[in-house]
Amino acid sequence: MFLPGKFLNSHEKKEQAIMDHIMKMTAKYNLDNISRTEAYFRFYKKHPEIRWAFLASMVSRNAGWNMCDLEGSCFPKLIGKKLRDMLYITYERANWLIFQDAFPQLLLYHYSTKINRPMFHLLKIFRVSAFMEQEWLSFWKNRNKKRLMISLIINEQNVIQEPVMEHEIYKNKVFHTLLFSFQDYLHFSSVIFPTSKGELYGASVNGFRSVSKRIDLGKRLAEILFDTSYYGDVYEFASGTIHTGSRHDYEKYFKGRQRRTTPFLRCTYPIITHHIHQFNDWSEKKRIKSKWASESVVLKHPVHITKWYLHKQKQLHTAAKLGKLFRLLC
Repeated sequence: MFLPGKFLNSHEKKEQAIMDHIMKMTAKYNLDNISRTEAYFRFYKKHPEIRWAFLASMVSRNAGWNMCDLEGSCFPKLIGKKLRDMLYITYERANWLIFQDAFPQLLLYHYSTKINRPMFHLLKIFRVSAFMEQEWLSFWKNRNKKRLMISLIINEQNVIQEPVMEHEIYKNKVFHTLLFSFQDYLHFSSVIFPTSKGELYGASVNGFRSVSKRIDLGKRLAEILFDTSYYGDVYEFASGTIHTGSRHDYEKYFKGRQRRTTPFLRCTYPIITHHIHQFNDWSEKKRIKSKWASESVVLKHPVHITKWYLHKQKQLHTAAKLGKLFRLLC
């Protein structure tokens, strides 16, 4: 740690001031899913070379929609309150952990550009992996946008693996439940990139417990998002549509009048206070698999998923009508 202010030279004082500001800004914007989503997108508009920030913003929108689904018109008829609350905490915890790790990285890059000098040696102060310190230095020298984006995907999925995916409570009460297995197997979950024209692009999620499959999903989503065929329309949606957590954010663009079936996030959930109980640098214990770092991405399924989504929503509403007969109790 740094010495008290009167013992610091001017260079150290500048670094201390930047670190203090980063800590303040991270705490300010890591309040809830809405503030995180907006912070990622604002950063991307300032630094479009950091593609991961736009991807993170869009995936964070999806996390908010998933949260609000739990108190929408369908899920309360299918899932008991106890399990719904546990699912919400799981989404929220992962969302918070990723932001807590990633946003200081983004801000350190921002200030590095301001002073025209890399400051990534300070990442360890924010408990960021040694892997990412090396990746940021590589990006600073070589400007490989895709490599940095993939590295951030690798990092953040490993960041949540132990404290969320492998945590005893979440593992037993969420990831090993019949509901989660059913949803995972039938590809009910999906990450959606909407447009203001009422079209949806994205990919369905299965094998969510596997860090390798989540990394693969992240890379596939990035491939879709930054494809010139879709990027402009998705960016237009993100720029012009306030994130509320309700799926009505994009369903309002569908043809025909759409009624709201999910609530606003900030009208539904309180602010949750989180803590990191123990920090472990995942990159000290794991080797980076070659398939994780590969820039080659294969899209096996159609990325235009509007019809698929509407079909899944019909299935979900049908299941909700039968909810009293087939209720999945927690």
